[in-house]
Amino acid sequence: MLQGQTALITGGSRGIGREIVLKLLHNGASVYYIDLSPGESLEEYQQLAEQHGATVVYKEGNVADEPTITAVVEEIISEVDGIDILINNAGITRDGLIFRMSSKDWNDVLNINLNSAFYISKVVANHMIKRRAGSIINIASIVGVIGNAGQTNYSASKAGMIGLTKSLAREVAGRNVRVNAVAPGFIDTVMTQKLNEEQRKALTQQIPMGRIGEPEEVAKVVLFLASDLASYLTGQVIHITGGMGM
Repeated sequence: MLQGQTALITGGSRGIGREIVLKLLHNGASVYYIDLSPGESLEEYQQLAEQHGATVVYKEGNVADEPTITAVVEEIISEVDGIDILINNAGITRDGLIFRMSSKDWNDVLNINLNSAFYISKVVANHMIKRRAGSIINIASIVGVIGNAGQTNYSASKAGMIGLTKSLAREVAGRNVRVNAVAPGFIDTVMTQKLNEEQRKALTQQIPMGRIGEPEEVAKVVLFLASDLASYLTGQVIHITGGMGM
């Protein structure tokens, strides 16, 4: 589906990012992933890439530092014929009620979750419009739509990601560059795995489908948005929530 294309993803070493990398490689895309460390899956990525005639390259980078991440992205662009797919996935949580939230916790979440997408999209979108092709996919969250107590920083960052998606989509649509977002609900990642049984049960009761989602279910939608199957789709936010927030 994505043979001959090159994708760039931030936060590609674990969780939803890991599943997206696997899905892209399985469908023939070559992948660059940026993270603070390569994680435990690099060897698995390399084997899968070889099986599908693709490549995978890890680049170290702090996505919250504009000069550093800009240099990394420009280096990647110089190494390839072009970036066809950008996935802004890097994200952290620093939860707490606003009355107790430090300015550092607020700024760290906004810098990594939202500002990084601005820094990277600024470079990559400029590259894509010159090529008159490309797909940018931002990983938002349902809490950026409906909010969540104890997550004012995270919710604000993801709501900002949605605004970034819609505005950037309008700016680049005329050059055949598509910009969309996915808004996952509660997904079975490290964050939800920390919950006890009672907390998980309470969470599940909020979901009409009655279960927590799997990272692969997010990756499947990202694959769709990255591919030509979504050739007339831009400026959209797709909820992957099992019905939450409908």
